Amino acid sequence: MAKCYVTGKQTLSGNNRSHALNATKRKWKSNLQTVRIVLEDGTTKKVKVSARALKKFNLQRG
Repeated sequence: MAKCYVTGKQTLSGNNRSHALNATKRKWKSNLQTVRIVLEDGTTKKVKVSARALKKFNLQRG
């Protein structure tokens, strides 16, 4: 299962509810983007990061 490298966000599961309150399973997927980041030791690594984390945190892209 895909997971955000920064925040740890992953797919959530739950139910769709109709007007008759019928429950069918569904998933909410995080908006994950594959990006290259520079680690502390100077190496680059391809990781999956959520779009919100990309906006919020100042990641060193490489």
